[in-house]
Amino acid sequence: MSEQNLDQLRKELQDMNLAILNLLNKRAKVVEHAHRIKTRDGIPAYVPEREQQMLSEILGENRGPFSDKTISHLFKEIFRACAQLQETDSHRQLQISRAKSPDSKRIEVGRVVIGDKPIVIAGPCAVESEAQMEQIASELADLGIGILRGGTFKPRSSPYSFQGMGEPGLKILRKAGEDHHMATVTEVMDTRAVELVANYADILQIGARNMHNYSLLREVGRCEKPVLLKRGLSATIDEFLWAAEYIASEGNDNIILCERGIRTFETQTRNTLDISAVALLKAKTYLPVIADVSHAAGRKDILAALARASMAAGADGIMVEVHPFPSVARSDSQQQLDIEEFKKFLSDSGLEQKSLKKRKSGGVK
Repeated sequence: MSEQNLDQLRKELQDMNLAILNLLNKRAKVVEHAHRIKTRDGIPAYVPEREQQMLSEILGENRGPFSDKTISHLFKEIFRACAQLQETDSHRQLQISRAKSPDSKRIEVGRVVIGDKPIVIAGPCAVESEAQMEQIASELADLGIGILRGGTFKPRSSPYSFQGMGEPGLKILRKAGEDHHMATVTEVMDTRAVELVANYADILQIGARNMHNYSLLREVGRCEKPVLLKRGLSATIDEFLWAAEYIASEGNDNIILCERGIRTFETQTRNTLDISAVALLKAKTYLPVIADVSHAAGRKDILAALARASMAAGADGIMVEVHPFPSVARSDSQQQLDIEEFKKFLSDSGLEQKSLKKRKSGGVK
């Protein structure tokens, strides 16, 4: 008789388990529906006061045998799971998601279309002088390079290292670009400098150290210029995508994602180029993706191999540092190519570009 009663109790417990499961899933669906309404009406997804009110009402109805502490713990776990469900639901709704646009984004800058055929962005780590930029821009344009890079505000680990020329450097970069019909890209580090940099550069770069600078991301999102967003030194793919979403949420989805290597335990390279990130980003978003092989490697001898691997993974282009005289460069001299090394890089990586230098059109506006 006791065994029959035990079997009955076990069945009753299982029926309760299934009833609780059904209620939990029903609650989750109500939460998802409420979240969609909140998103539509601009209401915050998480309101701690509301959660505390619900918990107080639940505890007020508790008659045991579970203690209030146990009940509180159980329902906080339910609330937490539902909050995670909302975050997951939001993630599925990223504006930059491939699901939102099956067609890949094409960004036209000057005479270059990023997201069309493989492009190369090249130039020195830092703008150092007018003569330096004139020489390198002329040589790069002769090789068909349509986008000239050069840092004018440099985030350096040491406060005593060369920090860039600032606005004078911006003027030099723009002049070199206009003289040789090249678009220009340079980093912006501060919300207060976005308008200044946008007045001179064709593409605004957000460097790895500023990927989590959400105020800066929002500010460039309000700007009409394309944004080259570099992945943070230790950022996950999801964090990288969320950073891009900050920009897109302000109305600017002219975003170029840049894999530039992440920090690992390896010491043979400056960083570790995450080839899988290129493929994942192309699958998850419609935005163009490029790879900065110079900052990934921190050395010259494997740049072409990294470029080939990146292109094989689906990259839309490569960024590489080129300096007329790397040995005397004021920053990152060990990873910058001279022009002859760059020619070999283009040949070895299969990235030779059609020369644009003889064309008569005016400078980039």
